[in-house]
Amino acid sequence: MNKPDIHNGRLPAEEYRRNFADIKPPLSDYQAHIEASRCLYCEAAPCIPACPTGINIPSFINRIATDNIDGAAQAILDANILGGSCARVCPTEVLCEQACVRNHEPECRPVKIGLLQRYAIDNRQSAKHPFTRQPDTGKTIAVVGAGPAGLSCAHYLARQGHNITLFDAREKPGGLNEFGIAYYKLVDSYARQEVDFILEIGGICPEYGCRLGQNLSLDQLRAQFDAVFLGLGLGGCHSLGLPGEAAEGVEDALPAISSLRQCHDLSQLPVGRRIVVIGGGNTAIDIACQCKRLGAEDVTIAYRRGPEQMSATGHEQAFARDNGVRILTWVQPSALETEGGCITAIQLEKTVLDASGQLQGTGELTTLPVDTLYKAIGQHLLVDAFVNTSDSPAIKGNRIVTDDHFCTSLVNVWAGGDCIDKGEDLTVHAVEHGKRAARAIDQYLHGGKDNG
Repeated sequence: MNKPDIHNGRLPAEEYRRNFADIKPPLSDYQAHIEASRCLYCEAAPCIPACPTGINIPSFINRIATDNIDGAAQAILDANILGGSCARVCPTEVLCEQACVRNHEPECRPVKIGLLQRYAIDNRQSAKHPFTRQPDTGKTIAVVGAGPAGLSCAHYLARQGHNITLFDAREKPGGLNEFGIAYYKLVDSYARQEVDFILEIGGICPEYGCRLGQNLSLDQLRAQFDAVFLGLGLGGCHSLGLPGEAAEGVEDALPAISSLRQCHDLSQLPVGRRIVVIGGGNTAIDIACQCKRLGAEDVTIAYRRGPEQMSATGHEQAFARDNGVRILTWVQPSALETEGGCITAIQLEKTVLDASGQLQGTGELTTLPVDTLYKAIGQHLLVDAFVNTSDSPAIKGNRIVTDDHFCTSLVNVWAGGDCIDKGEDLTVHAVEHGKRAARAIDQYLHGGKDNG
């Protein structure tokens, strides 16, 4: 068995630059106006309810068509303060663009809503922040987690005049936008630029290196602040449960993506020649494609069910194949082979659905040589966040339980984003959670009065 072949500098410098450039180049002025003219400005536009944050899509597109770019950006940001990053990373093909009436004959091609949204945000000219802060209320809120949910919540509450302390366990903010999105989807430090824009509103004090359950406790926050919002994300990665999983070369996909996003010289980032990724979601697609673009020769995604059951969209699956990634479906890992403490191969077992619809192995095996195996099989809530707390929020199915207003079982604690039991784990959903929770918190701080 060959030993792992893991090296850096597999490609010429120019190829790294090209491979990790923006995969969705922005529209030119001419292209944006042509595309905007395709919108029918439907009275009961189906694209609006298809957007989790409820952006008035025909309105902002009409403003682009009439050269009111600042107005278009304002219409987006009113509904989604992270509209710039969502325009880049949202699976618009299964959200707003899938609902577009232009999908029908004779065109069968939707308006490019995502690219138009990016155009409006990127070309906003006003030097002033598009929002103003109301007079200081004296109320204080702790927002734990500086990812999309926490940032959305903090910004809305700051606009209402409240004072927010934004805690995050990492050394800088952004959450998955900063640490967990493929490099070529958010380029040029865009995630950090968007955070800086959000903080311009004032009234938000960031504190980094503060991890709930270690140097921060929920009891302490509830006593010190008038309200608490938890945007914790899902910090733990599921394991395969196979012998040899601790071997060198077996890695969780998200930390690997994080390392890549924080790397300043991709030629210095080691990558294996033969990569296998276990999983069927966007994280699996992201790590597989990035390995291929780093110079890996053979990259395989192995998923236990069929392509229709993969949480990665058909668009993402096609993108992986276009990048030279092989996708094997109806296979599951059954054994890992190691040599000298390093992984060298993985054994995959063919799977089928039995008569009751349950997944089961057939006993038919195949072995793939591996230099690096990435696990992208989902994440879980780190419940040790509440170890030093006398009263923790209710948890079900490894997610924090919330009501329709995103309030947890604790009277002054709200939660949103991937850590709760609502919706898909998408940036745009997290933004909406944070916004709606902030409205509920604002009402709570005003004694229940609706100030919306």
